[in-house]
Amino acid sequence: MNEHPALQFHVIAFEGPDAYARAGGLSSRVSGLTEALAEASFETHLWFIGDPGLPGHETKGALRLHRWCQWISAHHPGGVYDGEEGKRLDLAASLPPFLVHETLLPHLRAGAGQAVILAEEWQTPDTLFHLDWLLRTCGVRDRVSILWNANNIFGFERIDWRRLAGVAVVTTVSRYMRHRMWSLGVDPVVIPNGLPVRAFSLPEPQALTELHQRLGERLLLSKVARWDPDKRWLLAIDAVGELKRQGLHPLLVARGGVEEHGAEVLGRAAAAGLRVVERRMPAPGASGVLASLGGLEDVDVLNVRSRLDSEAQRLLFRGSTAMLANSGHEPFGLVGLEAMAVGGVAWVGGTGEDYAVPGWNTLVVQSADPGECARIARRLHTNPAEGQSLRRHGRTTARRYGWQEVVRRNLLPSIPVLSGHLPLTPPVGA
Repeated sequence: MNEHPALQFHVIAFEGPDAYARAGGLSSRVSGLTEALAEASFETHLWFIGDPGLPGHETKGALRLHRWCQWISAHHPGGVYDGEEGKRLDLAASLPPFLVHETLLPHLRAGAGQAVILAEEWQTPDTLFHLDWLLRTCGVRDRVSILWNANNIFGFERIDWRRLAGVAVVTTVSRYMRHRMWSLGVDPVVIPNGLPVRAFSLPEPQALTELHQRLGERLLLSKVARWDPDKRWLLAIDAVGELKRQGLHPLLVARGGVEEHGAEVLGRAAAAGLRVVERRMPAPGASGVLASLGGLEDVDVLNVRSRLDSEAQRLLFRGSTAMLANSGHEPFGLVGLEAMAVGGVAWVGGTGEDYAVPGWNTLVVQSADPGECARIARRLHTNPAEGQSLRRHGRTTARRYGWQEVVRRNLLPSIPVLSGHLPLTPPVGA
């Protein structure tokens, strides 16, 4: 796959593969992207706010991990965004000189080498401004392509968009996000998210059988998302209430976050007459999911208080009648794609999920009416053939979004074109 052996990649992001650095979909994105680039035999570097107790620099095959701001993280045990502003400023000040002089210049001056820098989210533009200035000072700016990617609209009000467009090619993850960004005076290039190879691993058939035996004929819904109004948790709760009134005996397995909206969601469930039970999984993986599903005959909502690892999620997504990813604002919809990859039925909100073809590979919420959700869920429950068709087509679609495919199809062909459009004169305000 590697037709550009002299091309070196650098991905800069707050989140990364360490438990300390995992907070959302960004960690999945940068981990999957850098692994795919390394597997394609590119020299790949991931610079992120890593665990302060792990090595600052670590090599895993062609992938080099660089844990930055560890001296700050040591005083902020709450995770990657604990002490965020101090980390952002330190990243912008200290990373560019090290990256340029210790890694980029040796590579560029060794021969016909070129490099690509891809930075993620609103915390990194100042880092790119510093990098751009250093590369120009060293006379190698024309051999380095700089891209900046938006995965969400968080922090957009803090970005100097005119200056950013002067030093980097702006990209984003979906047509929905592209349209949201037009009002800012930028027209980003769409390069979608992808899935790592392990995302397609199916749960063990025995575990799936046991899950169905434990729940009997119950209608199982699952939802894994932050407690955020944009995730439309309240609509999910109202739909469960409607299904219960119809006598379908639903069970919603919910995994939220630490956000305050969670109290409102659980309060809504109680007000609707739904019985909620909170549990921590006694073990990781499929065994933890199965153990948590015992004794729920009179329970309507299971609130999972512990983290769901990838094995647990795959079993839950595959075993559910539908996995609810019904957000009102979803830049890409990675969780929905993850459900499709294991043959689950993804029920999405119809915003950034470019991969969704309603009624063919996914279900798409068309209104805020819980009655609509209840009708569709009831139809799925009573018509298994429709669900099987969605599962089959969904898995086929997900394979087109494997990271290796995204790199080959979307990223690599764009780099020569994008590099030709980079400005060779300093932008205004640099």
